[in-house]
Amino acid sequence: MDLQQVKQRFGIIGNAPSLNHALRIATQVAPTDVSVLISGESGVGKEVFSKILHQLSNRKHGKFIAVNCGAIPEGTIDSELFGHEKGSFTGAFEARQGYFETVNGGTIFLDEVAEMPLGTQARLLRVLETGEFIKVGASKVLKTDVRVIAASNVDLPTLISKGKFREDLYYRMNTVAIHIPALRERPEDIPLLFRKFAVDFAGKYATQPVQLDPQAMSFMQQYPWPGNIRQLKNVAEQVSVLEQFRLVEGEEILRYLPPMVSKSQLPMVLPNGGAQEELNERDILYKVLFDMKKDLNELKKVVGHLVTQENLEDMPAAEQVYIQNLVADGAESKSLSITPQFVSNAPSNEFRSRFDTQPDVEDIEENLSLEEVERQMITRALKKHQGRRKNAAIELGISERTLYRKIKEYDIDF
Repeated sequence: MDLQQVKQRFGIIGNAPSLNHALRIATQVAPTDVSVLISGESGVGKEVFSKILHQLSNRKHGKFIAVNCGAIPEGTIDSELFGHEKGSFTGAFEARQGYFETVNGGTIFLDEVAEMPLGTQARLLRVLETGEFIKVGASKVLKTDVRVIAASNVDLPTLISKGKFREDLYYRMNTVAIHIPALRERPEDIPLLFRKFAVDFAGKYATQPVQLDPQAMSFMQQYPWPGNIRQLKNVAEQVSVLEQFRLVEGEEILRYLPPMVSKSQLPMVLPNGGAQEELNERDILYKVLFDMKKDLNELKKVVGHLVTQENLEDMPAAEQVYIQNLVADGAESKSLSITPQFVSNAPSNEFRSRFDTQPDVEDIEENLSLEEVERQMITRALKKHQGRRKNAAIELGISERTLYRKIKEYDIDF
């Protein structure tokens, strides 16, 4: 069975190389009886992979059970997995078979295996090595033929170093390892997944499938998706139910993402797997202007402090005017400029070096419109890179599509 058939049979959507690699390993190891450890973040579909391993194996006609180790209380997990005898503990009014006994000849999937207590880990290790186990409160050794597939969303070697997980059990389970990539590691699959979920919910709620315009879909692909596919499905359902119009445009999609993640915090996932923070162009301009204002006010404070230690009457007239211009109006000054009054009577270079951070000071108008600053920055970047939009967009920290839109908006000719 090729990968495409596997995807269709088990409802797996996506063509990312990392996903295909994980599927390829699963299909190759499925016919064997070796133990498999599936790793990946919560919500990536680890249980689906466990079903692939079972259904494509010789045990496909046997029983399959998925056990969430983190959801079973520590005091009862041994009884759940291995069974118990009547009267073995308070509340044990009758004997009970555990999962390893009832699933004999089949497959058991232990999800969140890192949550398993150390005592239970020792019992599990014996099952994996010899196929033997003992019920709680019993002395008779029982045999079982069960294939164990384990999964964890945490780093088990780290837990081993902290003494919270048995090293021998880890290597016994990790005969074959399958890592399922997080959704943010395969952004090219997000449009396919969203469309699938949108169609499913349209049928469920008897509506037309919701669609995203290119900009909205771009935001979806830039979002980190900490909840992975489970979270994406949840967002698709919210949009399908709450949106009045069937086409969601631009930033409207951000209303359905967690409030702690704003547009300026969305990472841009690059084709080579790296990620960088792509700020919105307006946010960049605000940051630049605020930094300018902060630097100017700090300079004025420093100069004002130095002036209090100087005797202005003993200074040349040109230098007195120079200092007075620097400290004029304090932090509420609209601009910091060098007036013609002392340009023609410039103070000495030695004096200027004591106060200037730059030899040549340009006029900086703090209330300059953001649109004009934005236009100038784009024009300079295009000229610098001789009209190559891709290079200019990289330097500006915006996408090439956004740069193209801004060029049209400001009618920039280069």
